Amino acid sequence: MAAECLSDRILRENDTLFRTMLNHRFVTDVKNDRLSKEGFERYLVYEGAFVDSAISIFAYAAATAKTMPQKRWLIAVLDALANEQIAYFERTFASRGIDPSSSDTGVVEVEAFRAGMLEIASRGGFLDTVAAMFAAEWMYWTWSKEAAAHPISDPLLKEWVDMHVDPNFAAQAQWLKNELDVAGETLEEDEKARLSAIFGRAMQLEIDFHDAPYL
Repeated sequence: MAAECLSDRILRENDTLFRTMLNHRFVTDVKNDRLSKEGFERYLVYEGAFVDSAISIFAYAAATAKTMPQKRWLIAVLDALANEQIAYFERTFASRGIDPSSSDTGVVEVEAFRAGMLEIASRGGFLDTVAAMFAAEWMYWTWSKEAAAHPISDPLLKEWVDMHVDPNFAAQAQWLKNELDVAGETLEEDEKARLSAIFGRAMQLEIDFHDAPYL
């Protein structure tokens, strides 16, 4: 029997949290095309602010990466965040007449997500950031694949979901998974357990963050 790869172990050990996020009210509302306009727009402001922080998070990963292929990949990720995802929010805010600066992104759950993910990246090493962002991106890719199969009447919400099933995003989620698996071949048990705990922490932060649009 083949040994369990690190990413599969992490997913298994955190299955309850992962399933909680996949069954979150926000996710089910998107799938059932019942997310309110107000809830979506609050989410947009909160998520737009986080994507800005994600640039810093992946920059930490690029700074601590060990190989040039890793650095090249992460530079491409940074480019996509800055020139595709941020551009999406800029277009969406303009079309909806949303002024993100007038919104409170200091909501406890939103700030905890931003600060918590930045802390993981800034205080930890390359694999810490990989484990945390694997939690975020594998989760988004998983539920967005399901949501994309459902009718979504708001074109900007549909665009957001489709962005997370795009082959480039899927490749990014898979790259994070593969980086964990390659590293897992030589890591000691305590380090594997520590990375699994980081994944769990990031997933709980995600769950709480997705509560925020309803508060």
